[in-house]
Amino acid sequence: MRKKVTVIGAGNVGASCALRIADKELADVTLIDIIEGVPQGKALDMLEACPVEGSDVQVTGTNDYEDTANSDIVVMTAGFPRKPGMSRDDLLLKNASIVKSCIELAARYSPNAILIVVSNPLDAMCHVAYHTSGFSRNRVIGMAGVLDTARFRTFLAAAAGVSVEDVVALVLGGHGDTMVPLVRNTNVAGIPIQQLLSGEELEAIVQRTRDGGAEIVKHLKTGSAYYAPSSSVVEMVESILKDKRKVLPCAALLEGEYGRRGIFVGVPCKLGAHGLEQVYEVQLDDSEEAALNASADAVEELVAVLGKNGY
Repeated sequence: MRKKVTVIGAGNVGASCALRIADKELADVTLIDIIEGVPQGKALDMLEACPVEGSDVQVTGTNDYEDTANSDIVVMTAGFPRKPGMSRDDLLLKNASIVKSCIELAARYSPNAILIVVSNPLDAMCHVAYHTSGFSRNRVIGMAGVLDTARFRTFLAAAAGVSVEDVVALVLGGHGDTMVPLVRNTNVAGIPIQQLLSGEELEAIVQRTRDGGAEIVKHLKTGSAYYAPSSSVVEMVESILKDKRKVLPCAALLEGEYGRRGIFVGVPCKLGAHGLEQVYEVQLDDSEEAALNASADAVEELVAVLGKNGY
């Protein structure tokens, strides 16, 4: 029997996730949204592409959570999109209510699923999903650092004139302005990045990575990124469904790692059949540790706001 993945939200991110999962023949996909007709129409369109792609999976669109029952993975993408001039913090309470209501239903029908949270502000929405679902920490993971690292690698490869495949990099921390790209650990096929790019170039790339989402929003004006975010989600889905045990930077609930407890922060995670199988602690220098603490502090502030508002 094929695995089953439910994608909540049939907008750009959710639909792109569903399409990539189907194209890769990873699992049967159920696409759910509150708008009648949209998930059904998009799912049917994807299903009709399967013969061309050579993918023998089922893609179903629905407005009923009963159709999501017994999913192996649930990807949470629904929420208000980020608009020009809007920080991720502005989205906090608007999206918290959406995440709470969706995860309550998803967890009811798929009590053994692994949750991958994509809705923004990401780290705080993981907190909402974790407490709403009642799932163990290994079954609630946020898509954050995979995307941020992909952006970092893209900019580094372009600046150095090398293949993106040769760029090894890692971005830790919250999914936002306080993320922590680890320049010191970055290399191109084993060559330290500092040998290929100047300090000024690296500083500019770090800042562009932090502004990566906002840069796309500025161009689009009426929406936000979805191609790279969906690819990042699918890399996590594939690692879990295939038990690949890839080490990816994801938002995970810390239980003492990096000196933090009870908050979701982007850290290196091994993803396998059981979801989050291990958190790796990278040795940080003083400046990196300070930056990661500042990022974690920013997440804690959001969580505090959620607590005051009943989340």
